Amino acid sequence: MSGGVDSSVTAKLLADKDYDLSAVFMRNWDTRDESGSDHGCEWEKDWEDVRRVCRVLDIPCKMVDLSREYWTRVFEPSLKFWESGITPNPDVWCNKEVKFGVLLDRLTEDSGLSNTPWLATGHYANKDWKYHNGVSRPRLLRPRDVTKDQTYYLSSVPESSLSRALFLLGSIHKTEVRELAVKWNLPTAARQESMGICFVGEKRKFHNFISQYITPKPGPIIDLETGLQGAKVKGLKEKTFVVKKDIPQNIIYVRTWNLLTFRDHPALYAQSLTIRDWTWIWADSPPIELMHPGGLKARMKFRHVMSDIGCSVYSDNDCIRIDFDEPQKAVAPGQVATVYVEDWCLGCGTIVEVA
Repeated sequence: MSGGVDSSVTAKLLADKDYDLSAVFMRNWDTRDESGSDHGCEWEKDWEDVRRVCRVLDIPCKMVDLSREYWTRVFEPSLKFWESGITPNPDVWCNKEVKFGVLLDRLTEDSGLSNTPWLATGHYANKDWKYHNGVSRPRLLRPRDVTKDQTYYLSSVPESSLSRALFLLGSIHKTEVRELAVKWNLPTAARQESMGICFVGEKRKFHNFISQYITPKPGPIIDLETGLQGAKVKGLKEKTFVVKKDIPQNIIYVRTWNLLTFRDHPALYAQSLTIRDWTWIWADSPPIELMHPGGLKARMKFRHVMSDIGCSVYSDNDCIRIDFDEPQKAVAPGQVATVYVEDWCLGCGTIVEVA
């Protein structure tokens, strides 16, 4: 449980069934690393909301401190990406490494549990089971409420963890979840959604936060067409369109400063991308169409908040190459690309090259 309305309603739905049920709250960030104090930090408010809901539902709850694991498995790799001028997605890594990784392992090792635990979350996703080569295997599917689809964030979760996951909100719209919370008088019924990265929060500016860990490296902004230098890079508060980065030289190239005439300039678009270290949820059964001349016909996302787009997926030596059906804007190395066949999420990988 996170302290939000989605996990609260999930807990209520489970509490009404015949489960041996308890709640777990993950503490993923230790503010003492920044300020030397935990007083007044966000996780304390979240933890209190979890306890309030659990008192109403009469279920036990506990907090598990995973801040060290989050630091080493999610935050430090993200820092290396940012320092290299690349755009990471910490939320995707958190689900794989922490929530459906370390946490699930720790719960499995808990000597107080009589059976292998399942992990229910407030994610908007679906799951079903499909026979493949005589074995029943879990499939990650998109939810009924496509506007809240969170399969993008779950696309790196391995099959072994997915098989023990429960997504009770997959068939419910967000508006219905809020209505149920009000109907059941849950303490979090009116709580607003949390939209920020957990270690940054919603009140801080990202550039103020990241400058505590990475020393800024000012560099020139150059107009790609004229070769003229426009300004120094100081966090890019100015509204401009970045065409490409020369990371080794610390140079950012733009096409023009005119926002009205440049917003759909061809230099902003890409036709394909390359991915290394791709992970299929069914790791031992990648689609056979990858080796066909026409590739795997699929849908994909390279951001959470976007509509899925048509593409062809190919296996290219040790990499995965994705060709878009139509050129796409704002594709960047470091972003996570996720592939779907209809509503079935097959897996994901980190973009290393855009063309």
